[in-house]
Amino acid sequence: MSRAIKFIRPRTIQLFQTLTGTMGKRGKKGGNHNRGGKGGGSWGEDVKQENQALEKYYKAVGIVPEEEWETFWATLKVVLPTTFRVTGSRTTAQDLNTIIKEQHVPILTGLEFEGKAVDPPKQLPWYPGGLGWQFNVSKSVLRKTPEYKKFHNFLVYETDVGNISRQEAVSMIPPLLLDVQPHHNVIDMCAAPGSKTAQLLEALHANDTALETSFPKGLLIANDSDYKRSHMLVHQSARLPSPALMVTNLDASSYPRIYTSPTSGKLLFDRILCDVPCSGDGTVRKNMGIWKSWTGMNGNGLHGLQLRILVRAMHMLTPGGRLVYSTCSMNPVENEAVVAAALTKFPDFELVDVSNSLPELKRRPGMSSWRPPINREMDKFFDTYAEFIDSLPAKQRGETKLVETQWPPANAAELNLERCLRIYPHLQDSGAFFVAVLEKKPKMPGTTSSMATKRTADLAIDPSDSSTEVNASKRQKTTEQPGDDPDPTTLAVENSPTAKTGKGSSFKELPYTFLSDGSEHLEQCLNDLKIKPSFPSANLFVRNPDGEVLRQIYLCNDAVRSVLAHNDYARLRLINAGVRVFTRQETGPRNEDVKGGRNKFRFLVEGTPAVLPHVDESRILLGDMETLRVLTRLYYPICQEFASPLRESLSGLEVGSYLMKFEPDSHGTPNIGMKHPLVVPIWKSATSVSLMLDKKAKSALSLRLWGEDITPVSAKKNTAPAKPPAQSVDEGDHGSEEALGDADAEGDDEIAEQDDTVTEPVV
Repeated sequence: MSRAIKFIRPRTIQLFQTLTGTMGKRGKKGGNHNRGGKGGGSWGEDVKQENQALEKYYKAVGIVPEEEWETFWATLKVVLPTTFRVTGSRTTAQDLNTIIKEQHVPILTGLEFEGKAVDPPKQLPWYPGGLGWQFNVSKSVLRKTPEYKKFHNFLVYETDVGNISRQEAVSMIPPLLLDVQPHHNVIDMCAAPGSKTAQLLEALHANDTALETSFPKGLLIANDSDYKRSHMLVHQSARLPSPALMVTNLDASSYPRIYTSPTSGKLLFDRILCDVPCSGDGTVRKNMGIWKSWTGMNGNGLHGLQLRILVRAMHMLTPGGRLVYSTCSMNPVENEAVVAAALTKFPDFELVDVSNSLPELKRRPGMSSWRPPINREMDKFFDTYAEFIDSLPAKQRGETKLVETQWPPANAAELNLERCLRIYPHLQDSGAFFVAVLEKKPKMPGTTSSMATKRTADLAIDPSDSSTEVNASKRQKTTEQPGDDPDPTTLAVENSPTAKTGKGSSFKELPYTFLSDGSEHLEQCLNDLKIKPSFPSANLFVRNPDGEVLRQIYLCNDAVRSVLAHNDYARLRLINAGVRVFTRQETGPRNEDVKGGRNKFRFLVEGTPAVLPHVDESRILLGDMETLRVLTRLYYPICQEFASPLRESLSGLEVGSYLMKFEPDSHGTPNIGMKHPLVVPIWKSATSVSLMLDKKAKSALSLRLWGEDITPVSAKKNTAPAKPPAQSVDEGDHGSEEALGDADAEGDDEIAEQDDTVTEPVV
């Protein structure tokens, strides 16, 4: 066991590190997922795995039965296994699952390393469809065992293209219990780094087919208050491109109203995920820093922020809607205390009994009694807030940072807090997690906005309380409660392009401008690529104030369009929306590939599933598996590389962008891991053809289809002379697909740990 601890977080699986970060979402305003405690720490460091305060507090609170304490405490000191899931909305999901079960697991079964048995990957029994997996091997096994090294490469490449998501097991639970459907309007209040957002996107796209992306009626807003990490959301969601996604950079505790028309009311959400900032002690198995830094004051200081985020979410939920509140903390002050305080003030909400959901998931009920820590020594506790106040000298009673909502309310027994879920590490070899599922009852006659205002006022936190870590510039205006309709003059100011948000700085992202029907470039694009009239071209937009097609063209669904059309993007601090579908090729009159130097447009791989149903058949070429092998093996194979009749067809085509469709080859190579058709964009030059996938996407495809990486090591090994036309770079584009691997700059250490490339997913 100690040997396993020694090898946690190896560099060889850097790309496969947890997408949930390195710790809880500590101490930042609504959505800043700063997962790192003081001193950080990893399993490779010599850190003493003891914390008397943590041990004393959780023993005193009784979070587990006494007879389980030793097992619970010992499990906290054992490294977490690696867990991942196959993305459920992809048509390749079951194919990949079959490859793992039938090709990799048998090879990895019965292995020994240095005389000891190595366990093969196993499925998480509670994850729907058997798409969740777990394995626990050391760095040496991954590096020195050929079978595991091959499996590791398979996982890394499939993760890069979005077919597999590395995520801690307990982190997968909240999105599953949210029960998202394609018609739902959904918001992830504190979304970075994006693992749960990816699950929500998968649920929203449950109706995707083998080749085509569905256009869900609903939308998903992924929000985070940290600017860098909101861009990380864009990076992660690029692996699951969706016309229904928006990314915002706002304080979750004062999230603004969203409008869908000039006259109607605000947008209410059917599903809301509040995975709030927390002290993160549930991640102690992967965070050595917690052993050194944990104090009970961490949870006390975050309680107010957590409550404000939950209250704001309650105002944003539609009657009959569902809200999930979750943390990676075991502290009841951050969990049941927050839920109880909100339920006490909002009787139109109730906890949902989800005991029949995920039936094989081992869980414990929520707590209805607890005592918050009042000092770092953990040597004194009080059953009620009144008892605590009475114990203080008169002069100190007005100075305490503790608040009444940190204790159980008098009506705790009536709130059904046992319906909350507590997941402990020793139950199923996981991290610790807390989940509460709430639903809003249908609206009752006679409910008024003034009642909502009063409830919000009752829950207001004292601005002078530094424990809530609130920046006054971000605090919601006291004259405008979340449940009220805004004053028209206030709204006009908020919607102005110069509106300032955050810490007094202007928002500097590019605007979103829909293309008009008479746009010359739009008509040229649709004509060049043979797009049918059925295509929803009214939902195409660009990222510049003039509405000119400088480079990229984006597509959104109707729900996202209504938000973009009726809200100022700066007020929403909108970072990203929709999916890229087309891009313009920059060419000059001297470029012999394009006669007359006329600009042309091409398909983008992430937008292909959304565009495919509307592409004329004349723009779709047919290829076999040998054709795909040639395109994968060479960067720019000349047309003569291909067999007849494709060779003649390619030679006769004009320069431009096409789609190529590959059917599963019934007479092809055995064990080909392809059971569904595949459609990918290609670029036809004067004498050659290029598969428009980046290197990692090609490698993932190669490993899945042929069990080996047949892609070229470098472009120098190719002999074809022609390449796609040169491309200018603007609007944040990174050049050709082959260059994408080096285009995404690393941010801080946390972001760099997740992934160092932006890749284009295999369609």
